[in-house]
Amino acid sequence: MTIAAPARGTVHTADSAIATATDLAARFARGAAVRDRERILPVAEVEELSASGLLAITVPAEHGGAGLGAEVLAEVVRLVATGDPNLAQIPHSHFVYVAALVEQGSPALQEHLLAEVLAGKRFGNAQSEIRSRHVRDHATTLRPDPERRGDWLLDGDKGYATGALFAHWIPVLAHLGDDGPLHVAWVERDADGVAVVDDWDGLGQRVTASGTVRLRRVRVSADRVMPYHLTFERPQVYGAFAQLLHAAIDAGIARAAVREAGVFVTTKSRPYPDAMASYGTERAADDPLVVQAFGEIELQVRAAEALVAVAGQAVDRARAGLTAESAAEASLAVAAARAATTSAAVDAGSRLFEVAGTRSAIASLDLDRHWRNARTHTLHDPAAWKVHHLGRYAVDGTLPPNHGQI
Repeated sequence: MTIAAPARGTVHTADSAIATATDLAARFARGAAVRDRERILPVAEVEELSASGLLAITVPAEHGGAGLGAEVLAEVVRLVATGDPNLAQIPHSHFVYVAALVEQGSPALQEHLLAEVLAGKRFGNAQSEIRSRHVRDHATTLRPDPERRGDWLLDGDKGYATGALFAHWIPVLAHLGDDGPLHVAWVERDADGVAVVDDWDGLGQRVTASGTVRLRRVRVSADRVMPYHLTFERPQVYGAFAQLLHAAIDAGIARAAVREAGVFVTTKSRPYPDAMASYGTERAADDPLVVQAFGEIELQVRAAEALVAVAGQAVDRARAGLTAESAAEASLAVAAARAATTSAAVDAGSRLFEVAGTRSAIASLDLDRHWRNARTHTLHDPAAWKVHHLGRYAVDGTLPPNHGQI
């Protein structure tokens, strides 16, 4: 796959970013079912997203960006997800690693890579390892380059590498030396020794290209390595920020399911005979049981959307005055949003068929993609652990753990 030369996008205000995301979502929605059904990678759509300037909205103002906060970004991601959640997930790690770069990168590395983002280039992800014991277990390693004093050779295999196939730069999580502290190695997508394999075979989110990255003696200069382990040695919202964007994607999936169910019921569903006999209902959309079900789903989705907004505000507040308490409050607010959006997305994707009726189960309509997308994406981190940490805090004030999954 050839990565196109980037196009510099617009520097957005909050209002223009939301308006642009709204417009893109409408366009992305038109081809979402076909892309899912035929597994057509959204190459043109990713380029359109880059050209819009939305991928640069969190670059700080001192580096020439808009410096927009978590609340605005979460709404942008949610809106894009209403059109196609694959296109909302592909740049997830891009935004997370922009944040990591601002937190941990050297001034020179920040200057170089943030300029790349402003020019339209994309960051990918090479973080998780399929054969590891758990998500925080890593074998990928940077070892000293015997031919270039001070530089490194990178070796390892990464899975679930969402965004890597479409990226210009791939941040790779690796040990600095055998069993050394975790660092991020910034490698170019087309560097020698880097292979990105499109072997993702997910139930849902089928065109995120969340496949494999293989790294074989990839040369990495010392100035393109930055610490990662230091992130969790002090109060942080790195994890809450990443989790917030996942919640926004799930909220977008839920809203898309409700919206498409509404269109289907008003245009294609037949009224149930008992509704016709008891209430004289001529349209399925007027069946009081259908209306009640829609009301229940709408209530659940609105609550989830509201919790995403509240969580975004909490992350922004914590960033403005970072303490153990403000970081914990952000993590708890995001945990609530993640739990609520998980339920809302899965339930809306399932109840779509309940309200729309038998015709909605025709495979060619691909309405099941909403449930498949929700069920797949919500597996990133168990919602039950979000609820557990909320419960511990409610019972005795125990702060949530300081790691990247909450």
